[in-house]
Amino acid sequence: MDKLGNSSTRVLLTGSNGFLGQKCTDFILEKTHYTLCCTSQSPNRNPNNTGYRFVQLDLLDQEGLVELMEEFQPTHILHTAAMTAVEACEQDPALCQKLNVDVVKLLLEAAEKNNIHLTFLSTDFVFDGKNGPYKEIDETNPCNAYGASKVAAEQIILASSAKAAILRTILVYGVIADKKRSNLVLWAKSKLGANEAIKVVNDQWRMPTWVDDLADACILCIEKSATGIYHISSEKMYSVLEAVQEIADYWGYDQSLISPISAGEIGQSENRPQKTGFILDKAKKELGYQPTSFRDSLPSIDQQIKFYMK
Repeated sequence: MDKLGNSSTRVLLTGSNGFLGQKCTDFILEKTHYTLCCTSQSPNRNPNNTGYRFVQLDLLDQEGLVELMEEFQPTHILHTAAMTAVEACEQDPALCQKLNVDVVKLLLEAAEKNNIHLTFLSTDFVFDGKNGPYKEIDETNPCNAYGASKVAAEQIILASSAKAAILRTILVYGVIADKKRSNLVLWAKSKLGANEAIKVVNDQWRMPTWVDDLADACILCIEKSATGIYHISSEKMYSVLEAVQEIADYWGYDQSLISPISAGEIGQSENRPQKTGFILDKAKKELGYQPTSFRDSLPSIDQQIKFYMK
């Protein structure tokens, strides 16, 4: 079926210019026969720009958002748009509230009214990092405004009658065609590949998430119309320093360029959870989610980088 046609599965993807948003666009076009409508605040930056509809829209434009949903009539909303920068959320809590919470209320109203399934992206930052790794049922206790906004959105979703899945994830990395989007792996590879010395935090621990795995999980939620909270990440715990050392080892870079620094030295000891990580049993059992290890993802990333550099 033509992806611009009238498939029974119609996905409205918000935040399509984002790192995950672009990967989800690519995966939906490759793996499904869905009708896809992408929206973002700025013009489309995804070089993969055919086979779907793109609408430039500020999600704070309530009238425009409602109009788009009435026109497109999605069966599923994949909501990846968010204000994610920790410091920006601290500096402008009002905007953080609008983008990360109020927009979710609007989407939920439409979802409830029109029987639309919602997939919402959340974060490990809903936890304080004192008792990781975490199960979905563990108590949240965010230590920054970003995490608090995600908790607030989660609570609104769980209290609603809408069919909705909440995907929490950790330290997303990988590669997309849009070269303006960076992350831990691309940053470290770029610096070390240029023989630049870097300082990396050695006292924060995470289970990094390959963006390809996260996009797969989003599609699994759509296909299964999943409901509830799911934890999505890899399974091995790394300090950020250890993850960068793994990157250097794979690509054969000089490990002596990497020096440790504490979270406290860069002002992140209080506003970042120290140790998160997830227990993935629920996502594996209910979604069929299959995590890729951090190390095993690096050869695929290497191939993707070469492909996009053509």
